Amino acid sequence: MNVGIGLPTGDPATLLTWARRAEAGPFSTLGLLDRLVYHNPEPLVALAFLAGATSRIRVQTEVLLAPLRDTALLAKQAATLDRMTGGRLVLGLGIGGRDDDHQVTGIDKRTRGRRLDGQMAVLRRLWSGRPYGDGAGPIGPAPARPGGPEVLFGGFQPAALERVARWGDGFLSAAEPSWAGGLFETVRAFWKEYGRDGEPRMVAQVNVALGPEEAVAGARAAMHAYYAFTGMADRMVAGLLTTPSGIRAAITAFTDLGADEVMLYCHGLDPDQVDRLADIL
Repeated sequence: MNVGIGLPTGDPATLLTWARRAEAGPFSTLGLLDRLVYHNPEPLVALAFLAGATSRIRVQTEVLLAPLRDTALLAKQAATLDRMTGGRLVLGLGIGGRDDDHQVTGIDKRTRGRRLDGQMAVLRRLWSGRPYGDGAGPIGPAPARPGGPEVLFGGFQPAALERVARWGDGFLSAAEPSWAGGLFETVRAFWKEYGRDGEPRMVAQVNVALGPEEAVAGARAAMHAYYAFTGMADRMVAGLLTTPSGIRAAITAFTDLGADEVMLYCHGLDPDQVDRLADIL
């Protein structure tokens, strides 16, 4: 089982320390969340910086809110980062749910799913080296990975799960094991329905905090603020895993479901959490 580290969003200046410790440890991936109207770092910019300070570990958006972005520019940014990291970019994509994020970009929230599907058609075309269309030529550079970086889709609704089979390489699940199993099976069913070869890559996300009470309290506060817009912040915080046994049990549960990777999301700012998590793996 591959295990990655989900980076905190509270202070971009600390992320280099997190990345270097994760690179030196047993971790497979660095993940970063995305919001616009918030104090989090912009994920592609931040992950590009962290990729330049590392050499082995993957960098992954979880999830980049693609409908808020210009499609041609996103294609170029992702291809550039994939090429410069030697294929270490994993592009986790989703549609987002905040009204204010859509308001400030002028994107109609009601059409964000259809917009993402249209974006994926363009992204796949550009990453394969074909012209944009309407007299506009190809947009390079060519990504390191033929056809573009690995794309995972997050979400819970059937349209999001079907999107994995239509356009993606795998699924990014933010659900607990008791719920994730059904989501995994639905994704696999769509994968077969679309005649895709092999199996979709399954990545699970778990919120964790290890350390003294002040570190755990900081993680709870950060989580509550980040998820307040959902109206379910208390429920999210209640699911925070704060013990080695609880974290190990979650990893085991996702392993049993056939997950390929588990991302341990650390919302608190204490970088010693990287070492504590490494010690329990």
